This record gives sequence, C-alpha cells and structure tokens, in this order.
Amino acid sequence: MPALSDEARAKVNLTLQVNGRRADGYHDLESVVAFADCADRLTLTPGSDLDLKMLGPLAQACGETSDNLVLKAARLLAERLPGMKAGSFTLEKILPVAAGIGGGSADAAAALRLLAQLNRLALDDPRIIEVAQLTGADVPVCVNSRCCVMTGVGETLQPLNLPKMPCVMVNPGVAVATRDVFNALGLRNGELLVGVADVLLKDRWPDERASLEDWVEALAASSNDLEAPAMRVQPVIGEVIAALNATNGAWLARMSGSGATCFAIYENTAEAGRAAEQIRRDHPGWWVHAGTLS
Repeated sequence: MPALSDEARAKVNLTLQVNGRRADGYHDLESVVAFADCADRLTLTPGSDLDLKMLGPLAQACGETSDNLVLKAARLLAERLPGMKAGSFTLEKILPVAAGIGGGSADAAAALRLLAQLNRLALDDPRIIEVAQLTGADVPVCVNSRCCVMTGVGETLQPLNLPKMPCVMVNPGVAVATRDVFNALGLRNGELLVGVADVLLKDRWPDERASLEDWVEALAASSNDLEAPAMRVQPVIGEVIAALNATNGAWLARMSGSGATCFAIYENTAEAGRAAEQIRRDHPGWWVHAGTLS
C-alpha cells in the first residue's frame, strides 16, 4: 500500500481558565482552542513493524523515540484492535517542543487519524476516543483539529465557529514543563476556584455571525490563568508578550497553554507579517510564525 500522510496542526489556547483541581489531582479547565496553519507532518508507510523515525529542524528536541506519543497512541490502539494494520511512521518535526501548542499531542492525534484511515475506522469510533483520552489531555481536541470550547480534563468538546484570525506566534526557545507550571499555580487536591453557578452563568461565546472584532473583544475579557505561574517558571515569557504588544496593530497578545509560546491577533495578514519580521529582526533566536488561526 502507498504511504499515508497528514498534518499535525499546532493547537493554540485563546483562553484558559482553571476552575480548580479535582480530588484525583487533575485540573479542571475551560479553554477556547483554535488551530494554526503551522504543523508537523506525519507519514505512515504500511508494514509489519511499528516504529518511528524523526526528521526536521526540531527532531533532536523530541527526546527518546520510545517515549514519543505517536508510538504510545499506536500501541494503545493496537491493544484494542486485534490485527491492527500499522507500519513505520516518519515525523517531520517543525513545531517547538514543550511549548504550550500541543505539538506532541497533535502528532499523536495525526497518528490516530492515519491508523483510522488504514484500518477503516471512523474518528468517532469509541476505541479512537478512548485511546486519545489515555494518550494525553490535549489529544482528543487535536484529533479533529477544529475550534471548540474544551472543558474538564480535555474530554468535553463543544464546537465553535471562529473567523480566520491573522496571528503571529512566538516561542523564545525555552522548554516549559506543564507540571512545573501547575506546581507554580499551587492548587491543592479538591480546591475549587469557581462554583457551579459561575460556570453556568458565564456568557456564551460569539456565534457564527460574529466578526473578528467581536471575537477579540470577547477573548480580551477572558485570560490564560497559567500565564502568571508560567512567567515565574520562565520570566522570558513576559518579554515575548511585551515584544508582541510592541508591534503595530496587535489587538491581543497572550500565552498559549502552559507556555512558552505566545500569540498576538491582528486585523489582517499584512500587519501580522510585518510584526513577525520586526520580531525576527529584534530576536533572531526566537521561533516566529505568521499565519492564521481557525
């Protein structure tokens, strides 16, 4: 059979509210998630052996191949699908690692999409859903890679209609461990930050008729609750947000996920492109992408 290929698009948390920490230690979140037009690329060549090769400018940052989420997802699915067809994966790594944009989760989600295609499974097959949840909290949202509100520990997804958002994404080249950021947040098991009524009475997000301006206004009224603790872990995140805010036309600048990648939203792609060039000139060691979120 010919090789199959798919893109693993970067996930961007436009908002991220921490509602509390459950008794089991997991954090209860609510996040508006969008996806960028920058991506890793994953190829599956059908065969008898399950393995993974990594290429690309950031392949060395991925660590041990045996720990990669692509193989974790594939092995978990094989346990639930006797006789599963698989093969050799090749991952071209473009996205920064441990960067708050779900790079590893997007790679695992792409692996599940390719294996579903090879084995003629629907993406809403209960086995695909179960494996996505077991592989990582961000994997379920990355399987469909569509804008949504993600709640709980990532298992509940409510679709949203988002206009295309011109953006610049910036990573300063430092890895940030999610565990370190949540430790800096410092919630105890069972500690709640909001009540049920607070969640139920929250305004709904804009509908399909809303403009880009409407969306930026709604997003600006929210926040990323992990931004402050992430800055304590890596103060350079504050420098990235300041650099984005200093560009002409930046409507909103914020950190994604647990960092250190940050983004800014612009009125149009031309302004985003000029902003990206300015940041590249001022900070040549930073990873910079100008594109759109959707």
